[in-house]
Amino acid sequence: MTDVHGAVDAVWKLESARIVAALTRLVHDVGLAEELAQDALVAALEQWPEAGVPGNPGAWLMTTARRRAVDRIRRDRLLERKHEQIARDVREDAAEDGRDDAAEGGRDDVLRLMFVSCHPVLPTDARVALTLRLLGGLTAAEIARAFLVDETTIARRIAGAKRTLAEERVPFELPAGEELAERLSSVLGVVYLVFNEGYAATAGDDLMRPGLCLEALRLGRMLAELAPYQAEVHGLVALMELQASRAAARTGPSGEPVRLHEQNRGRWDQLLIRRGFTAMLRAREAGGPPGPYVLQAAIAVCHAQARTAEDTDWARIAALYEALERLLPTPVVRLNRAVAVSMAHGPGAGLDLANALTADPALADYHLLPGVRGDLLARLGRCEEARREFRRAAALTGNAAERAFLHRRADAITAPAAPVPTLGRAARDFLGRDGLDPGTARSYGQTLRRLCRSLGDDLPLAALTADEVARVFTAAWGGAAAQTWNRHRSAVRSFGAWASLEDLGLHLDRRTDIRTPAPVIGDAELETLWNRPGPSSRERALWCLLHESAAAVGTVLSLNVEDLDLPARRARTGDMWVVWGDRTAALLPPLVAGRTRGPVFLSDRRPGPARAPSEADLCPETGRRRLSYERAEYLFKQATKTVDPTGTGYTLRRLRVRGRSSD
Repeated sequence: MTDVHGAVDAVWKLESARIVAALTRLVHDVGLAEELAQDALVAALEQWPEAGVPGNPGAWLMTTARRRAVDRIRRDRLLERKHEQIARDVREDAAEDGRDDAAEGGRDDVLRLMFVSCHPVLPTDARVALTLRLLGGLTAAEIARAFLVDETTIARRIAGAKRTLAEERVPFELPAGEELAERLSSVLGVVYLVFNEGYAATAGDDLMRPGLCLEALRLGRMLAELAPYQAEVHGLVALMELQASRAAARTGPSGEPVRLHEQNRGRWDQLLIRRGFTAMLRAREAGGPPGPYVLQAAIAVCHAQARTAEDTDWARIAALYEALERLLPTPVVRLNRAVAVSMAHGPGAGLDLANALTADPALADYHLLPGVRGDLLARLGRCEEARREFRRAAALTGNAAERAFLHRRADAITAPAAPVPTLGRAARDFLGRDGLDPGTARSYGQTLRRLCRSLGDDLPLAALTADEVARVFTAAWGGAAAQTWNRHRSAVRSFGAWASLEDLGLHLDRRTDIRTPAPVIGDAELETLWNRPGPSSRERALWCLLHESAAAVGTVLSLNVEDLDLPARRARTGDMWVVWGDRTAALLPPLVAGRTRGPVFLSDRRPGPARAPSEADLCPETGRRRLSYERAEYLFKQATKTVDPTGTGYTLRRLRVRGRSSD
């Protein structure tokens, strides 16, 4: 029995992506395709222990899953007209299993599935979870363990991703032209995100999670086979192979991090290095200007070619980072370039670049920025500043091994003989004093915690200046509303007065709270919107009702069929009446025809088991849930992009311009 279960697990790991991809092409629904594939897996677990493992277990699973797909579709009366085409597709698919080009078709299906699971319509965390589920064959529990979250969270992400793909009607096809490059970037980004989480874990006790690295490498190699003429794909594979080659040398006996220049290069995996070099050659053969992954792989090649740390060609690496920054001007790339410049041209040059990043909001809580600054300050002999930066980096990281390493680096620097008052200690004393009511303490605490995170608990209080405070404010609240900015400004001024410091808010001007209402959608734009083809009857009714009633979006979406008084053109909601005009009066009756209860505005499909809504948000007659605010907003923005001169699309609130609403 154990051997059979092991065989099932192994076959599923190898074949699940191909099976789910083939079923998705058949049923045009990723969620349904995975359910059918799981049904076939259950059938194998039930039948193989008695009948034995078939000679071609992958083909057995595929055939069983296809049969279940056909049975499922035949039971669905809405798809009766497609039976003939479905039967034809199944016959063609079955015939392909015996042809030489069957593998080619399977590879195309898997590639399509990869592009679907990494579709930009999904949030990044959902793309990662769905990709590992569909293409990696991992269970929700395995994904949850890898990312140190609970299984319910992962299951919710996967279910939500499937629902979104279905609601958005994402086609099961390969993008073409410019869209291909954009979508490929999303796929590569997901694979590299999985690898990075395994290579340098953001949380937990261990520095690395090797399982995620191996899974990312498997996905990357698969993608390279599926898209052999894409240089960036081979560049990503080369980058991951070369970085993974250093895995055994990255940690010491106790799991502590070992910096690159201190690693025992004899422990680097030469097989992975050769595979990385081969992938890099394939990237060059694919041609075209080097992209971000090819450039990063070229940097990794420089490290792998150096026999010792002293032999590293840091000038070339710095030049490659400069080229990478032009293509990918992110704060993290700039920080990496600062490190390379410090090795090529001295720590002072690197520190200047790193200091320029301290005002970047994206790096406000990024532990590697103070870690890099601490290293550069130590190399310059500015030991006390370096010690503070190492401690601040330790406070920001969520990884226990890295935190311990940073504390050791800080402890290795001799502390000053006499203790001096620090920012952290002063902040705690200020918030703990008598007479401060809880609300004020919470508000002041938000401000001071941000100062301590950005500047370090160990910063001598005497070194806290108005310039430093202004830098933190710009990074943390530069784009905040006037009310938020002024609240934090007041807190820091009170703290400065209590600590007898120079006016810490000297460079923080008070902001004027000016709120302007959203501009009106013009009559011509509205007419275009009302008359354009494409929006469903649900969208038209919702938009007209919002415009004619002037009611809040949440209020309109909360309406139930039993609330409607169609002859009087009004609906009761709480103590308020929502009333409407001619356009809505013509659109609402067909929308709710045949329904007597439940939400007026319904989502496009029934919710999955993991996303069961409350009874109040479920239509008892159709099984569909209430349309969400987020979904309604998204659809309106998409529909109005061509009408909006900015091209971003309007919000639903801008429909509440004319009309009436009475109590």
